[in-house]
Amino acid sequence: MNINHLAIIVDGNGRWAKKRGLIRSEGHKAGAKNLEKLILYISRNKLANYLSLYVFSTENFARDEKEVNYLMELFLKWFKTVKDKYSKENIKILFSGNKDLLNREIVDAIKKLEENTKNNTGLVVNFCLSYGGREEITTMAKKISQKVLDGKINIEDINEKLVSENMYYELPDIDFLIRTSGENRISNFMLWQISYAEFYFPMTYFPDFDEKCLDEAIKEYQKRDRRFGKIK
Repeated sequence: MNINHLAIIVDGNGRWAKKRGLIRSEGHKAGAKNLEKLILYISRNKLANYLSLYVFSTENFARDEKEVNYLMELFLKWFKTVKDKYSKENIKILFSGNKDLLNREIVDAIKKLEENTKNNTGLVVNFCLSYGGREEITTMAKKISQKVLDGKINIEDINEKLVSENMYYELPDIDFLIRTSGENRISNFMLWQISYAEFYFPMTYFPDFDEKCLDEAIKEYQKRDRRFGKIK
């Protein structure tokens, strides 16, 4: 089975660092390096057409201010440096999330990266940053409600396709969701798009979830029997 839309909940950076007697920021730094390798590996080997990455939730803002600031600086540095690399690799970048919670410099970097890669035709990477699944659904409901109020559509026009079109981006359903670190929960991630996803929860912390681990995960996915409610 081909994977059209692969998703990864990036988890375990802090615990990876703690296990090694390091501060949490070192774990985030190692996780960012690993994520960069995985994106290129997935792109170059055509392992998926879409890749959604849960890198920072709206709830994560409740963490220690020093850790949040470090992560934001890490994201900013990354977004500024990969622009030309992703263009060369034909990777298209999207960002899903509440940009009102981000500082202006990060929002500007996001816009530049999206603009610089918008015409690329290879792997589509959707960074879920300052993201919450319920908030995305709430935002979609407001957008559709406003269209009804403005007379652009009728209530009878609302269907699953229209809902998908009014999410942050119109993306295909997720086929395979990986959450690293052994945590067996979804944590408010792309709730609409994971309706029929296959789940995989390796015990590996994200900085150690390398290309070999990803290949093993995909082999597991290929064994799954996806019936979508049907009986073979």
